[in-house]
Amino acid sequence: MVAEPPQERLAAVAAAEPVLPPLRQAARELGLRAWVVGGYVRDALLGRPHPDLDVVVEGPQALALAERFARLVGARPPALFPRFGTAQVTWGERRVEFASTRAESYAPTSRKPEVRPATLAEDLLRRDFTVNAMLMDLDGRLHDPLGGWSDLQRRRLRTPRPAEQAFSDDPLRMLRAIRFAAQLGFELDAPLLPAMRRLRDRARPPVLSAERVNGELRKMLVSPRPRRALELLDEGGLMETLLPEVFAGHGVAQGHYHRWDVFGHTLETVARTPPDLLVRLAALFHDVGKPVTATPDGAFHGHDQVGAELTRAAMTRLRFANAEVERVARMVRLHLRPVFYRPEWSDGAVRRLARDAGDVLWPLLELARADIAASAYPGGGLIDELEGRLRAVLAERPSRMRLPIDGRDIMRVCDLSPGPEVGRIKARLEELVLEGTLPPDREALLAYLGDHHGRRRER
Repeated sequence: MVAEPPQERLAAVAAAEPVLPPLRQAARELGLRAWVVGGYVRDALLGRPHPDLDVVVEGPQALALAERFARLVGARPPALFPRFGTAQVTWGERRVEFASTRAESYAPTSRKPEVRPATLAEDLLRRDFTVNAMLMDLDGRLHDPLGGWSDLQRRRLRTPRPAEQAFSDDPLRMLRAIRFAAQLGFELDAPLLPAMRRLRDRARPPVLSAERVNGELRKMLVSPRPRRALELLDEGGLMETLLPEVFAGHGVAQGHYHRWDVFGHTLETVARTPPDLLVRLAALFHDVGKPVTATPDGAFHGHDQVGAELTRAAMTRLRFANAEVERVARMVRLHLRPVFYRPEWSDGAVRRLARDAGDVLWPLLELARADIAASAYPGGGLIDELEGRLRAVLAERPSRMRLPIDGRDIMRVCDLSPGPEVGRIKARLEELVLEGTLPPDREALLAYLGDHHGRRRER
């Protein structure tokens, strides 16, 4: 509960807000009425930081207010969007958004609105949730015609209009509701989940772009409650729509050390990870190969390899960057290696894991810890031992992780032309060095090449 009276808290926030004095001056000079609205007001009442401000201007003069404010604070001229009656001013590291009061209407196949001028009351009704429809005037006083403060105290997300209408107009609001629940620990008002289930198909392109889904999914996964976000996606029918690879884990039983089906184990694994996006993405996808590789005897042969390909396809569909796709897919492909670590591994096996994981080595260990913690598997304590051994082999000098000769050396010593044989010889040398059979020394390796593969020795 937010126990402190809202007026006292907002007054304190307003007194410390450097944007408000020049904003008051600009509004006074132009004879305009303006309010701060949305996330800034909500977070001020929650005692959370919110660096950017949304300003709603009664009437059609938001662009004029933005231009006057920018001149007063010495900022660059604002970015103007006349079609929507909006403007954006960047002042240092702060972003101030200006919008004229407006109403919106939507075509069934789009979430891009047709905009018309409207009253302040109509403008507030078009907003996503009542907790984001509270106003703070430029002197720091709360105006709350839709009961947002009451909902904030109850930690409840409620739409100003019927949920089905709000979500149909803008299906991104379905994802925002789930994201706010995960970020802020709010509960969804009773009509929201049924409305999501009825409208889940509007969460697909062309109505809702993959890029917008991507943005919300990222925020859900790094929130304090990623498991709750995934549960709500599932309860709202959006998991099946947006992440069918993960949804397919429902009802896929697992024996041995597992306590949940594949879907339940996935959610528990995500919940056990640190708030790192790539680790949580890897946890989300690490077992997506199981439903398609399940055998009658309860095995999942090759699910790590199949899962890596499904991960790559899913993340590409959701418009993740190529580098993110490849790193997460590599973690999924390798996720069993640290889980199956045993003390009898040779140093060469430890080095090979470090080589194969590359820049996802430490995130991979975090994934393994979470994967084990989400089951009754007994190997959790061994991950710390593996980490110690990995750090030891990575600290070796000279390093055994990088061969001190290259393909040109092999071709010269072995009198070979470019081709597959050069790669095979190099791979064999890498294995011998990693295992400790050969030293990571250039001259020793050239000598070995001359003795075992060369037609002539290096002179």
